[in-house]
Amino acid sequence: MLMGFLVRLRQGLYMTGMLGRHSVPVPVIVVGNVVAGGAGKTPVVMAVVQHLQARGLRPGVISRGYGRGTQDCREAHADSLARDVGDEPALIKRATSVPVFVARRRIEAALALLAQYPDTHVLICDDGLQHYALARDIEVCVFDDRGVGNGFLLPAGPLREPWPRLVDLVLHTGAHPAFTGFTAHRALAPYALRADGSRVELATLTTSVRPLLALAAIAQPQAFFRMLEAQGLVLEQTQALHDHYDFDSWIRSSDKPYTLICTEKDAVKLWEKHPDALAVPLVFTPEPAFLSALDDLLDPLLDAAQNTALSSTHGHSTS
Repeated sequence: MLMGFLVRLRQGLYMTGMLGRHSVPVPVIVVGNVVAGGAGKTPVVMAVVQHLQARGLRPGVISRGYGRGTQDCREAHADSLARDVGDEPALIKRATSVPVFVARRRIEAALALLAQYPDTHVLICDDGLQHYALARDIEVCVFDDRGVGNGFLLPAGPLREPWPRLVDLVLHTGAHPAFTGFTAHRALAPYALRADGSRVELATLTTSVRPLLALAAIAQPQAFFRMLEAQGLVLEQTQALHDHYDFDSWIRSSDKPYTLICTEKDAVKLWEKHPDALAVPLVFTPEPAFLSALDDLLDPLLDAAQNTALSSTHGHSTS
């Protein structure tokens, strides 16, 4: 009861303007969730980025950079360490090559990105559904197979805020959606990546002499292991670690010459000390109707932003 009251009070203070909200001159898409723990937000962010790139748009990504050891606002580069920018921003940067900035206050990341890359058309905020200080134009709420759990707020349940709440789009990343919303297909790529970017076909690992050690430091590691086994891989050993695990204290098994296999998110940290690890990418495909609905919401915003920019430019040129 008290938790729900405090959440609603905070929402109300932002929505009524009693607490300041900060806007930027380009559309902002927030991809988040109301359930604590990972629900598949980062794959959604990357899928949205790649969709916008395919349309010829120039997106940028902002994030808090959860799990990093730094506190400042900074850009993530292709060679940035996860400890400096966060594992998810590092992965997004390597997978999409778009500008990625991290900051505790998302508005700082947004302004820094737009200052450095002024031709950016749209910003995608990785997480931040409850970060009301950043004004947003489109909210995408992501759910996995847990749905809303028991429906209670933390700590009695998994919810960060009461559900249902008004959002623009609901996307289910699991195989068994708990309620109405758009769906997506998740599958592992038929190959793994080495640290140098080269590929290893998973089929070759099914007959490998070296046993496979699979590890995952994600919200649902068992799902990753099941997907590997569905590809025909025989896993000699699995290790499930907590989400965002930094691997600094992880000790590799020495009793056998294991081939180490992991997720892409883990690889951005693991490759620093274990460059022989193989990372299997996730192929995440939202249903076409989701992307169409996103475009329908975004296109008027892009037109308005362009008109505003043209008006501003015209005004400066005639003054």
